[in-house]
Amino acid sequence: MSIRILIFAVILFLIDLYVFQGVKLLIQNKSVITQRIVFWVYWSITALTIFTIFLGQWIDWHTWPKALRVYIFAMIFIVSLSKIIVTIFMLLDDVIRLFRFAFGWIAIKFSSSPEASESFRVSRLDFLVKTGFILSAIPFFSLIYGMVKGAYNYQIHRRNIAFKNLPEPFHGMKIVQISDLHTGSFNTTEHLAKAVELIMNEKPDVIFFTGDLVNDIHTEALPFKEIFQRLSAPHGVFSILGNHDYGDYYNWPNIESKNENLEKLKAFHGEVGWTLMLNEHTYLEKDGAKIGLIGVENYSGKKNFSRYGDMQKATENYEVQGVNILLSHDPSHWNTQITNEYRYVDLTLSGHTHGMQFGIEIPGFKWSPVQYMYKQWADLYEQEHQKLYVNRGLGFLGYPGRVGILPEISVFNLTKA
Repeated sequence: MSIRILIFAVILFLIDLYVFQGVKLLIQNKSVITQRIVFWVYWSITALTIFTIFLGQWIDWHTWPKALRVYIFAMIFIVSLSKIIVTIFMLLDDVIRLFRFAFGWIAIKFSSSPEASESFRVSRLDFLVKTGFILSAIPFFSLIYGMVKGAYNYQIHRRNIAFKNLPEPFHGMKIVQISDLHTGSFNTTEHLAKAVELIMNEKPDVIFFTGDLVNDIHTEALPFKEIFQRLSAPHGVFSILGNHDYGDYYNWPNIESKNENLEKLKAFHGEVGWTLMLNEHTYLEKDGAKIGLIGVENYSGKKNFSRYGDMQKATENYEVQGVNILLSHDPSHWNTQITNEYRYVDLTLSGHTHGMQFGIEIPGFKWSPVQYMYKQWADLYEQEHQKLYVNRGLGFLGYPGRVGILPEISVFNLTKA
């Protein structure tokens, strides 16, 4: 068993033990039967949570039924997050109690009244504890709503993108970008079938998929093969790999199994009619005019993510066009290399961040915790003549839902500036 898992389980238990002090405060005036029911329900949930975590170490959780795996870990996350919020308010209460105790102790030392020490007692502030429990209900119900509704509430984001050097035949060209499908997170095929229908209703001229077809293994994509074969466009469907597609986060028995999985995943792209770009380039042609298209494997500006991408290899013998488009999964690639070394790349299309599947997005304002990790995390960014679009992702990973940052289908209309 991993020492990290053991430490994690101990931390969860200590949080539960701490939060239960607040629970006891809430039910102290309830009947004995009510208190016993709350006690057994509370600690049964704790026991089930820790047992599930340990079970995932003894029986590889990848082998669990998908629905059970996805939703049981989601509920562990939601309940734990709610308890952390309660913990914050209880800690604040304890800090206040500590100061009250200190001042009270000093007052007793300088008091001549013998009754002072007997009457001195520092109790919890009911208001803070109750506030913590009330506020913890906000993420609890929001995250459940995000699982039921947000995960499949597909949004079409439309953008007109103008280029000064766009060849005239490509004026009005419609591009659809999708990203981060994470097929291993879907329990049925119906939701992605709905997304594909929305895409095809747009009648795109070309479709780009910017990585993360699966969570870990190629078999996750197999149930969706017929659905993905429905995607088509006059100029084709082009795809790249994301960091999850390499199987780097899966416990493989040997390197041969990992390599075989990757090769099967690559073959799957071709089987559904997609052109997988592995550090290479091509050109979209229309009426004698061309747009350059470069596709690289995953390349991240973050040290904890892979760098399989090779722009030098991808652009070998490349003929720079009036408009040059790059498909690169991780948006940090843009700042790390593209804006410095490849300034002829006019438009980079990325994904990866998912907008963290959580945030606030209203006209004129968007916020997500992921913005503290990625400078460019959703929508369109510009630096001089270069543009980057970060797709919010169509699927989900870990938490099986979305709150505020909804799944996206990007539709771009190219125009001549």
